[in-house]
Amino acid sequence: MVGSAIELEVGDRVVRISNPDRVYFPARGETKLDLANYYLSVSDGIVRALRDRPCMLHRFPTGVTGEKVHQKRLPKGAPDWVQTVRIHFPRWNRTADELCVQHPADVVWAVQMSTVEFHPWNSRRFDTEKPDEWRIDLDPMPEASYADVRRVAHVAHEVLDELGATGWPKTSGGKGMHVYVRIPPDHGFADVRRAAHAFAREVARRCDLVDLTWWRKDRDPKSIFVDYNQNTRDHTIRCAYSVRGVPEAVVSTPIRWGEVDDADPRDFTIATVPRRFAELGDLHAGIDDAVFLIDELLEWADRDAREGEAPPDDEDAQDLDA
Repeated sequence: MVGSAIELEVGDRVVRISNPDRVYFPARGETKLDLANYYLSVSDGIVRALRDRPCMLHRFPTGVTGEKVHQKRLPKGAPDWVQTVRIHFPRWNRTADELCVQHPADVVWAVQMSTVEFHPWNSRRFDTEKPDEWRIDLDPMPEASYADVRRVAHVAHEVLDELGATGWPKTSGGKGMHVYVRIPPDHGFADVRRAAHAFAREVARRCDLVDLTWWRKDRDPKSIFVDYNQNTRDHTIRCAYSVRGVPEAVVSTPIRWGEVDDADPRDFTIATVPRRFAELGDLHAGIDDAVFLIDELLEWADRDAREGEAPPDDEDAQDLDA
């Protein structure tokens, strides 16, 4: 019954799930308990994607067709084993204690608190001002197709290969694609964003589908925006294995480069990804061992500046409201 509760054993911890039969995803009737079991089935992958990172929670207390709550601060009532990291937001002079996942039980407890989507920072608790993850977000405009996203992904892959960087692709859970690159935590957000912008420019030089015009309304509606702003402080996107809050329960899923042309993002759901994970494991498992120095990209940015190219606009580079 919706009003009942069960207990799940998660490693050496127990998490109580209230209202386990509440339907969260009406397309197939999947429930809150189904969501918790999904995250347990990919626990190695989701914990790897979240470990030690401040995390914004997207909560849906009555299911994904109801109210959506964007929550930075840890919800009240957390067990004593749930850890947080305190983030300061200078623009407002406020702080927030954000979830900092260490254990699969942390993820399941977040589900108990109606979390569907996990949006981590690209830095870790040890120094939240120094990102260790460069994020490439291929964001299609309204009239662009997923085939267009694929084409730009191949160009991005080509540039990464030439740089000697290992990119780890995944579906976005929407109509785009993400590629992550592990970097050493040696630079602040401004430099990582500047490097990401230089990379985006190089992709744009090689592919006429890319439009880097600042304002969305001014971009070609058939273009792809290589969104370097995802490397701005406090900008977050769904992590690998995060479910998207839509009725179909689509999952942001790691893929291999060889799957780019054939993988359909709509096929990756909480109903299908567990089997894929059991067969393939976490396709991002090696990400921490493939670290890339962004120095060459910063040299590209300096070169572009000398040649009169404008730096990335600062309009969107401020902290979001805490």
